Amino acid sequence: MRKKQNRPTGDDGLSPATSAGSPGLLVVISGPSGVGKGAVREALAASMPDLVYAVSATTREPRPGEVDGVHYHFLSGEEFRRRLDRGEFVEWANVYGHLYGTPGEPVYRLLREGRTVIMEKDVQGARTLRGVFPDGVFVFLLPPSVEELWRRQEGRATETEEGLAVRRQAVAAELAEVQWYDYAVVNDDLERAVAAVRAIITAERCRVRRVLSRWRMR
Repeated sequence: MRKKQNRPTGDDGLSPATSAGSPGLLVVISGPSGVGKGAVREALAASMPDLVYAVSATTREPRPGEVDGVHYHFLSGEEFRRRLDRGEFVEWANVYGHLYGTPGEPVYRLLREGRTVIMEKDVQGARTLRGVFPDGVFVFLLPPSVEELWRRQEGRATETEEGLAVRRQAVAAELAEVQWYDYAVVNDDLERAVAAVRAIITAERCRVRRVLSRWRMR
């Protein structure tokens, strides 16, 4: 698996280092494959309508119910690499044979506007984003148990047996990444997990530096 980060500038020429101290708040939801990142993020969006979801790009095929431009920007491998060569992605990674990337300009713009931006990332992408957005808030979702995680992966019915085997082999390494996150939430019950992440976002919005940054914008 390879990963790389680009550092494009926004429309006003600000670099990631400059926009890291912006009045907005970046929240990254991460964790192992199958832990329920998408379910938690979608439930958060329903209960906190002011959140803005930063849509990632991917070369994988859409899963049932996924909509282009809503869940992901679904791109061909050729188009993904064209955008990569133009420096449009703030991070990208090869995850289980598919390319994933985060378009940078919309994120920088929203943060400078003081918005709360939420991302849903695998552990590779989250680690890269930590270096680009050191002021971001990184939340790791844990499964109730490894056995339950495997059950969820099987229940999605989107992977071949070989694909499931690869994901299972990666579980230990993915779970070990939790050590560098800001928060960890066990996703044993969706409602409780969403409430916990919502409380984290509320508390982070009230940090003195963020309140003063927004207050000075008035």
